[in-house]
Amino acid sequence: MSATGPADGLGDAARPGTGEVTATVIVNAPASKVFAAFLSWEKQGDWIPLTKVRVVEGDGGEGSLVEAVTALGPAVLRDELRVVKVNPPYEVRVVHCGKVLRGPGTMRCTAMSGDRTQVVLHEWFHLPAGPVGKLAWPVVWPGSKLGFTGALKKFGRLVEEGRLP
Repeated sequence: MSATGPADGLGDAARPGTGEVTATVIVNAPASKVFAAFLSWEKQGDWIPLTKVRVVEGDGGEGSLVEAVTALGPAVLRDELRVVKVNPPYEVRVVHCGKVLRGPGTMRCTAMSGDRTQVVLHEWFHLPAGPVGKLAWPVVWPGSKLGFTGALKKFGRLVEEGRLP
């Protein structure tokens, strides 16, 4: 993130945290279609389990505030993210700026031969609970990696089936 621009005012949330997760998928669709599908914020609930997503401020582009609420029974996790960079059809950068989930993230689309697109989702979360969070990360990370990868694979299938955007 640059020192100026939409990331301004986000404080430590704009800096990478120590909890790093990357997921990758190849989608059999052109990069422009994949990119448009990713920016369909409200449809992200179709591929992110147990989650409802909505734009609460702005138009979904740079400067917008997006809220993702994941609920499993009585447990609710509210993720607020600020869209800090949109570079169609290649990259979207966000900063998770809520109370629990904090840190930058990026989604990159790379066009490949045969109208295929490689999608890389990369997140750098600040770990809660200080030293306890850092100790717990090796236990939590595999589940996070599996969850991100599974969601991204479902995203790819929905794009390929024409159900997204």
